[in-house]
Amino acid sequence: MSDVLSLFRRRRHPSQYIAFGLLMFAGSMIFASNTLAAGGSSSSSLVKPIDSTQAVWVGLAILLGVYALIITEVVHRTLAAAIGGLLAVIALNYYAPEDTLSLGAVTTLIDWETIGLLLGMMVMVGILSHTGLFEWFAVQAYKQSGGSVWTLVVILCSVTAVLSAFLDNVTTMLLLTPVTIQLAKVLDLKPIPLLISEVLFSNIGGAATMIGDPPNIMIGSGLSPSAIENAGYPELAGAGVTFNDFILEMAPGIFMTVVPAFMFLKWMYAEEFAGTRVRDIAELEAKYGIKDVAMLKVSGSILVLVVLNFFLHPITHIAVSWIALFGAVLMLLATDRHDLEEPLEKVEWSTLLFFAGLFVLVHSLQYLGVIDFIGDYVTKGIAMFGTDEPGDVVRLGAAVLIILWVSAVASAFIDNIPYTATMIPVVLQIADDLNIELGPMIWALAFGACLGGNGTLIGASANVVTAGMSEEAGYPISFNEFFKAGFPIMIMTTAIVSLYMVMVYVVGGEDGGTVWKIVLMGISLIGIIMQLARGRSKGKNFADSLVDNDAEQIKDAVENIVDLVVKKVPSFSESEE
Repeated sequence: MSDVLSLFRRRRHPSQYIAFGLLMFAGSMIFASNTLAAGGSSSSSLVKPIDSTQAVWVGLAILLGVYALIITEVVHRTLAAAIGGLLAVIALNYYAPEDTLSLGAVTTLIDWETIGLLLGMMVMVGILSHTGLFEWFAVQAYKQSGGSVWTLVVILCSVTAVLSAFLDNVTTMLLLTPVTIQLAKVLDLKPIPLLISEVLFSNIGGAATMIGDPPNIMIGSGLSPSAIENAGYPELAGAGVTFNDFILEMAPGIFMTVVPAFMFLKWMYAEEFAGTRVRDIAELEAKYGIKDVAMLKVSGSILVLVVLNFFLHPITHIAVSWIALFGAVLMLLATDRHDLEEPLEKVEWSTLLFFAGLFVLVHSLQYLGVIDFIGDYVTKGIAMFGTDEPGDVVRLGAAVLIILWVSAVASAFIDNIPYTATMIPVVLQIADDLNIELGPMIWALAFGACLGGNGTLIGASANVVTAGMSEEAGYPISFNEFFKAGFPIMIMTTAIVSLYMVMVYVVGGEDGGTVWKIVLMGISLIGIIMQLARGRSKGKNFADSLVDNDAEQIKDAVENIVDLVVKKVPSFSESEE
């Protein structure tokens, strides 16, 4: 405690007060956005709904153009998002019957909650990086791996998934990306495959809880019993979700995807994740130890308080952005060992600008009618199945699968935060208009939005943050490189969850859903145990046993049988002779 107090008593560098002002500016923008929304002057009231088919097609053309720029990498993704946002605002001004939007009105299209959260966490990560904490954690991970590269991957991905479930995936990747890059440098590994694997598991693990992924936070807030009632659907309020519901409904489905995801990564990066790296652990510990113990105590204590308040968010209802910004301000005020430039070096300004441009783009497309266009076709697609009778399992099954897959694919190509915000009222409308049970559709939206974020580099906030930090470190992750691993993982995990949802919510229904959860969890657990036992019987370690398969053995057996048949059975040419 004396160390903490002494740091606060010391004379602060003037730049720290400047930092305080910068962070409070971001906080004031969050407050202003919320105040405008409460007072009826939010962006939603600045633009009346535009009823124009031409506007929809123009919006779709802009969206496809932006993605073409990002995929081809003709320009930097931040510039592509800025161009798309500018064109979308021009189109919005052209088709909107109101006066031209002011710059202040356009800023209300930006989700300042997300910007504030990212800025605050980036500042805290920048300060923590100077304590040597990340290097120390990297050495500990290497020690536990015993030098095996694949074991190290399993450890890093497992830690990422668990932290993402109980923290949030954006914060987790902000913390672990520097660790991974440093570890890759020490062990002479390619950092990009490691980072891609981690961010994929951050999205998978984050889907398991309400606070693990931004879409889940939005769903938990926007589809709670009180929120549903306030939205004008009191008869559906009983189907609202709570913090515990996410763990009970989402975690079993996510658990089923873990081992298949590991097996795919082992196959995808067979060369990169093979072999061992032998290093002198004592030398590593001496070289990459904690550099500033006093600062670590202070900043670590503040980070623990920040994380604790993240957990208490469902109770306190304090915005996570304010928690992160307040923690960043405390850390800046508590340290005087470094100037402002050093902690702010870790702030990915290009990433923040990318998000700002993307939010302006997507929200403008929402007002142009592009998102409603998608929602209308989802509703029409569901209405084609079954009847309007309550409890119709055919229509329920169609609704679950359509929302799940549309959400997954759409979230891969449209950032899942604005997509989820748009789909929340659509789901309520579908449940009310088509007389379908609301609960399963909520979970279909949550699964689709979270797992769909793995589809492309810009599908989820964690992906963009990781790519930004990796690029700053000199290891740019291209759209296509991420797509090769992320899109198959998205398809595979969504397919597994599809089976889970059909068996639990359609076949099991209200009475048998719990039974089917237990059955599916039991089958998955038995399969993992058998997998591990089979691998260990072959002398493999835990990590290799986890992804053990008999593909090579089956291939060898088939080749042996073919050789035997060839030797025993005369060839056609011989029989002809």
